[in-house]
Amino acid sequence: MIRAFRCDLHVHTCLSPCAGLDMYPGALVGRAVAEKLDVIAICDHNASENVPYVIRAARGRELVVLPGMEVTSREEVHLLALFDRMDCLQRLQELVYAHLPGINDESRFGCQAIVNELDEVQGFNERLLIGATELALADLVWHIHDFGGLTVASHIDRQSFSVISNLGFVDPEIPFDALEISERTGLARARGKYPELAHYPFLASSDAHRIEEIGSGHTEIFLAEPSVHELKMAFSGQGGRRIAGC
Repeated sequence: MIRAFRCDLHVHTCLSPCAGLDMYPGALVGRAVAEKLDVIAICDHNASENVPYVIRAARGRELVVLPGMEVTSREEVHLLALFDRMDCLQRLQELVYAHLPGINDESRFGCQAIVNELDEVQGFNERLLIGATELALADLVWHIHDFGGLTVASHIDRQSFSVISNLGFVDPEIPFDALEISERTGLARARGKYPELAHYPFLASSDAHRIEEIGSGHTEIFLAEPSVHELKMAFSGQGGRRIAGC
């Protein structure tokens, strides 16, 4: 049966250097449940170590956690990658780490904590996760699709790290599956602001870096089940799957 799912498909954890240390798996899941979200996607900057722990923390709760990542392209454009399976995300992680230079400066950029489902610190990621990979945006989209994922151009309405702010336009040759709108703009206003992008599906997400931000931006999506396969159908309006309000 197709029904509406409340989805926040862009949530960070304490692994992202710009996120709060209170964004550990247990607290994050608790807040998502309290906000009555049905689906979240964990999308840390260029990293995925906390994803399986959030999935474990959500076991037995009315919440589905999708594996994801927010990758920074060579052009310093942020791109969400969403998957159904951890092994697919792991393939992207290996590619990203092979093309991510630099070492983190914790005093400058922040802590990058790996925390398990019991809220125990497992270690720290020493890579420069806040940095850009050496991978071109078009190549990243191709690889993510090849690994079985969906691509969403992050917060296109922001004045930094977005495809529009950094490239000046959304290249029609790059096959994004959807475009993300930040909660400060909202879907209705974005449709009026970007009429040239009317053929793309729009998503609203929180891009949460703090506990209180989880669910502040979300999208109701009609699906038969919460999965990336179903999301792909909703993005193209197939079989009754759809994004509410689009």
